[in-house]
Amino acid sequence: MDEDLLTMSKEELVAELQKLRAAIREHRDSTGHNLCWYHPELYALLPEPPAQKPTVPEWPEFMKGCVLYRQSLDEEAPHLCRTREQPPE
Repeated sequence: MDEDLLTMSKEELVAELQKLRAAIREHRDSTGHNLCWYHPELYALLPEPPAQKPTVPEWPEFMKGCVLYRQSLDEEAPHLCRTREQPPE
């Protein structure tokens, strides 16, 4: 799957690493509702296409997942700042 890395020069590998680190930092530094969005630009950094298209749960299950994610932040990252800001429309 990562055979392309074996043929890259040191300079190409460094450039690839820098590109991937920039994408990871952009995602890591997302805040608010941006943490929840679908990020095809991040996944497009991989050389192969996805094995399958993402599936999206129906609304009730989807919202349960959102609540569980938010609860996990309270448990795993209680030190993070909280906000009452609304997402842009």
